[in-house]
Formats: sequence, C-alpha cells, structure tokens
Amino acid sequence: MPYAPTPSHHKVGIALNVREGILPINGLRHPPEGDTTGWYIWAGEELASNPDFFKPLHIEHLVEWCPIVLKYLGLPPGWRFLVSEDYEDVWYDKSLLNV
Repeated sequence: MPYAPTPSHHKVGIALNVREGILPINGLRHPPEGDTTGWYIWAGEELASNPDFFKPLHIEHLVEWCPIVLKYLGLPPGWRFLVSEDYEDVWYDKSLLNV
C-alpha cells in the first residue's frame, strides 16, 4: 500500500474520550479535504452518532493526546485501524472512500 503523508499542520477529527486512555483506539480515513487529513479517531467499542462527537485537532497535538496512533497516520484513505494493549488490526474498507 502506498504511504499517504499527513502534514502536522493538518487536522484529524478526534473524540474527546481518546484523551481519557480508554481502549481500544479506533481510526478510519476518508479522503482528505482542505486542511483535514480524512482521519477520524475515537476510543472505546462504539462510534457515537451525535454530530459533535469529533473535534478538530492538529496532528502535532496527537503526541500529547494519543501517541499510539501516530504510526497509522500514513495509511491511505480507505484504511482503518483498531489498537489495544495486546491487539492490533489494520484493514481496508472501500466504503470509506464514498463520502
């Protein structure tokens, strides 16, 4: 798979619960648009449906918020990850490209 860089001055959509140390951490990448990377990151088993679940955060702040996700941010659009203390999964989900 090709590497798809995410500039540190661009933004991800992140759930505030990521900062609480809840596991697992989930991420999915839609196609980037404007100054966003297409990444959406949240903690826990369920993805909430409320419209303000995700907040914008510059990539450079992920070092403080959740450094465990940094190694996945080069995955291209259409990819997902799930990571916990002793588990890691990365897979392609074509439906993420249709937004």
